[in-house]
Amino acid sequence: MDEYLIPTQNAEAEMIEKKSRFIGHIFLTETEEEALFWLKEMRDTYWDATHNVYAYIIKDGPTRFSDDGEPGGTAGMPVLDVLQREGIYNVLCVVTRYFGGTLLGTGGLVRAYSKSAKLALEAAGVSRKQVWERLEIPCPYNLFEQVKNEIGAMNGMVTDTEFGADVLIRAIFPAADTAAFLKRLTDLTSARVSALSLGQEYRAFPVNRT
Repeated sequence: MDEYLIPTQNAEAEMIEKKSRFIGHIFLTETEEEALFWLKEMRDTYWDATHNVYAYIIKDGPTRFSDDGEPGGTAGMPVLDVLQREGIYNVLCVVTRYFGGTLLGTGGLVRAYSKSAKLALEAAGVSRKQVWERLEIPCPYNLFEQVKNEIGAMNGMVTDTEFGADVLIRAIFPAADTAAFLKRLTDLTSARVSALSLGQEYRAFPVNRT
C-alpha cells in the first residue's frame, strides 16, 4: 500500500501584510469533488474578499491552482509550491485576501501567499498514511523510560500506557520498522522485555516534522 502525507485536520491561520489581510485554510480532501465543495464554501463565506486563491493536490488525481485575479504566478503557484515542497497529498489550500490599500509587488505577493499557506499547513499538522503495526509491550518500571525513549527514536509512537504490576505500553510502528525495533528491544533489555503484535492497519497518524 502507498505511503504518503496528508493534513491531520482542517485548519485556519491569519496574517496581516502591509494592511492586507490574508486568511489561509487547509482542508483534507480525498477527492476532487470534496476539494470543489470546500472551495465553494470558502467563496461563499468570503464573498466580499478581493481574492480567493487556491491550490489542491489529489492523490492519483488532479493538481490544480488559481491566482483568482492576482498577477499570473504570484498567488496560486506559490501556494501550490508550499504543498508540493512539503509532500502533502489530498489537500486543498485556499488563501483569502482582503486588500489593505498598499500594493505588495510581485515578490511581496509571492512571499505573502507562500507564508499564509505555510502557516495554515502548520496549524493543520501532517499525518503519514501507511501500514502500521500495533504492539503491546509489558515492561518493568525500571526499564519504562528506556523503552519509551527507544520507541520514539525508532519511528514509533506510544498510544496508551497502563500502570499495574508492570507498565503495559501500547505503541504503533511503521510496519517496515517493526523488526528493527523488536531486535533493538531485545538487545536493550537483554531479552527481559518482548512485544506482542496486535495486528496491522492502514491509516494515518500524526508525525512530528520538527
